[in-house]
Amino acid sequence: MFVVNTVAIAKQYRLNKWIEIVRECRSSGQTVSAWCAQHHVNLKSYYYWLKRVREAACEDLPACQPHPLPIVAVDFPSSQTMQTYSESSHSNAEILVHVGTVTLEIRNHASAALIEHTLRVLHHVR
Repeated sequence: MFVVNTVAIAKQYRLNKWIEIVRECRSSGQTVSAWCAQHHVNLKSYYYWLKRVREAACEDLPACQPHPLPIVAVDFPSSQTMQTYSESSHSNAEILVHVGTVTLEIRNHASAALIEHTLRVLHHVR
């Protein structure tokens, strides 16, 4: 037996019509109020339809996933930081970043994710 969900079909039909109206208005080059007046559309109705179209678009967005790696602040004793800096000053790093007493060396083989997470941590270094 084939069951038709008329409520869902009607809702989708209305949404499709509202999408057409919003697209037509936006692509006209006119202001919303001028376009609505020319096409005999109630301004409040247009903004209601626009709201519903935006809500439907947001419902289709994928859920935001938290970052897989947490950001953890790391405190180095100043003697260890200076020793690490002096030992690494002879390396072949492509990028050197100095933030206070912290020095970060980035080489070409570093992954984008590692660089992103490291820079986020450095953002909190004072």
